[in-house]
Amino acid sequence: MIADIEVKGLAKYFNGFPAVNHIDLTVYKGELFGLLGPNGAGKTTLMRILTTLLRPSEGQATVGGYDVVRDASKVRTVIGAVSDKLIMYNLLSAKENLRFFGRLYGLKRDVMEKRIDELLDLVELRSWQNKLIGTFSTGMKQRLNIVRALIQNPSILFLDEPTLGLDPQSQRFVKDLAKDLHNRGMTIVLTTHDMEEADELSQKIGIIDKGKIIACDTSSNLKRLQGVGTLEEVFLGLTGRGLRDSANEKIPPMMGRRRMFG
Repeated sequence: MIADIEVKGLAKYFNGFPAVNHIDLTVYKGELFGLLGPNGAGKTTLMRILTTLLRPSEGQATVGGYDVVRDASKVRTVIGAVSDKLIMYNLLSAKENLRFFGRLYGLKRDVMEKRIDELLDLVELRSWQNKLIGTFSTGMKQRLNIVRALIQNPSILFLDEPTLGLDPQSQRFVKDLAKDLHNRGMTIVLTTHDMEEADELSQKIGIIDKGKIIACDTSSNLKRLQGVGTLEEVFLGLTGRGLRDSANEKIPPMMGRRRMFG
């Protein structure tokens, strides 16, 4: 089997704290891999490293055969990333948004226009193509957010909590879309706090806690090894039932210390 993502001894420190602690991990070509973990476990840091948004402190990671540090620009040509935040411009239409991102990827105009039409059809938004994004519902914005990640036709897709805050119909649409993309041969890495979603979609599941991968196997094998009936029971059994409070990295301006001017 061909590895699309290969991680060896990967570590990331923040002020001496190991957010990612010497991880080894392999995701194979065409696999839909679920990455689960409590708040502050390290999964977001790992995703940011794999999508070239953060440089690792130690170790190595390759994505699509390219090193995430030495070949970061090449990694970006083979991946698409959907974060838990919508990356769209409310004062542009759906089509204008997609054209903007298509130009960033350097797509030729005729290729880009054809690709945009195909993707808008895929997420059932063609009739909304000239409407401003600011008028869209949350579910519609997320469908377009996924399209944005697909504009350059990537072979590897990172989905960071793609159904968070969506209504049931939109959740089902996004999950079915992930299945469809996977069935077409795309490698997908999914993070989610929804255990049923992870169980339904993932071929293999990795559980990260305190910066380390503490389990990695199929859902059925994890349940069998832990002697439980649900993925939630596996997760809680491995990571504990204690609450995982974590502080926001950014302090709201009016709640932090008073700004000093002059």
